[in-house]
Amino acid sequence: MSTPQTSKDSPPFTEYGIPIRNLWHILLYAWDEAPLNALHSWMLAEAEGAPTLDSLLASILIRLMQQRLRIGLGHDYVDEERTFPGVRGRINFAETLKQRTLDRGQLITKFQGYSANSPKNQIIRSTLARLLKIGQFGPNPSLVKELQQKLRGLVRDLDGIAFIELTPDLIRRQLLARSGNDHDYRLMLSICDLIVQRQMPSGSAGPLALPAFDREALVLHSIYERFVANFYRIHLTGWNVSAQKRLEWHAREANERLPLMVPDLVLQETGQGSDHLIVLDTKFTAQSLVENRWGKPIFDSSHLYQLYAYLKSQEHLSEAHRQAVGILLYPAVAARLSERIELQDHVVRIESVDLAAHWQEIERSLIELVAT
Repeated sequence: MSTPQTSKDSPPFTEYGIPIRNLWHILLYAWDEAPLNALHSWMLAEAEGAPTLDSLLASILIRLMQQRLRIGLGHDYVDEERTFPGVRGRINFAETLKQRTLDRGQLITKFQGYSANSPKNQIIRSTLARLLKIGQFGPNPSLVKELQQKLRGLVRDLDGIAFIELTPDLIRRQLLARSGNDHDYRLMLSICDLIVQRQMPSGSAGPLALPAFDREALVLHSIYERFVANFYRIHLTGWNVSAQKRLEWHAREANERLPLMVPDLVLQETGQGSDHLIVLDTKFTAQSLVENRWGKPIFDSSHLYQLYAYLKSQEHLSEAHRQAVGILLYPAVAARLSERIELQDHVVRIESVDLAAHWQEIERSLIELVAT
């Protein structure tokens, strides 16, 4: 996602052919920041001119943290350990004896303090430092220098906030702990999460090492899946939208070796007498067709088998389940795929959404996909 393809008259693109401005829309949906409001207007303006995704994420993260510094950094209760002449909190006897602080009439104690040196601020400062070191900000040297200067100054302004080792688990724990009272932190941490995922080291050079391009495809698959789910949750009226809903096999006897069945989306119309039910799986791959052994393009069998299992295993539940429609939704760039296959009582559709189109066209095509 970091190396754009540009021409004089076209917006910057990611490696997957998605305009960066469209990717920012997708990210806002995936992060549950939609519907868009006045808060996002300046962000969309930034997305229009950003030469790379790193430059866009850095610019927005810088501006959000600058705003936060003007009103004051958020504080959290954090565990601290200090040496005191008296008792405060719990005594760390092991360290007290090891360091022989009693000889000086002091104790090493653990307690909770209310501090700006909290995990959320540590994550953001450490991410800013990482961007300064390895961010890819485009081919324009003056713009690169300007961004680096802003990053360097902001890291310096956050003096007193500790640097930490960044991991996706740490960031997501902080995201789960965030409330509506610190909305800007939730967005900043979401940006940090994406930056860290994209820049995770690939590990050893052995057979299990993951190429950087494939690693970014996995990151984008998760974003694409959440984007589609949140888009339908917001824009579909008269439908119940269930994301990552576990389906049961309904086997005669329980078997712990049966794999989980978790389609990305189950969409069910809620009107009286309606029996319209759709099982939808997103597939972030440009290869909606693959070649068989003779070089003939065919649908990906694993995708079809998976979707068909979702449909057939639920047939006995209701009339809506017996007539459920299955959709495989692929991203496409400058092309569309729309195929309909009738399999017994079910219709399976292979569809695509052109992520390089104007954003209004993307939204319209997603709505029409369900309406038809």
